[in-house]
Amino acid sequence: TTASYDWDDLRAEKWKVRSATTNGGLIIKEGVSIAVVRPGTNEVIERFDLSTRAANTSNVWAYVCHYMQHGKEGLDPSEADPHDANDVPPYNIALRLAPKVQWPDDMDAESRSAP
Repeated sequence: TTASYDWDDLRAEKWKVRSATTNGGLIIKEGVSIAVVRPGTNEVIERFDLSTRAANTSNVWAYVCHYMQHGKEGLDPSEADPHDANDVPPYNIALRLAPKVQWPDDMDAESRSAP
């Protein structure tokens, strides 16, 4: 599904979960999410994950915080270029066989023209 949200209704979240294993070990999972809140409140109505497989999410968190504070203009130009979600590496068979990403026409036009 696709959705569009007002920038003021988005919150970046960094989280960490610790849990014990049966042999007495400890598992630590970290992640970065974006929470969508009901306008004018902090009530979360939607949440989506931005986590990577990296053990340390500090770089992802720093990137999200910097982007939310400074917008696209604050990013390194090489990182600010749009990425085609259908441009996948030849060795990733799963992504090559997955359905192609196709945004609704009005949302695609808006995302390419917004400041």
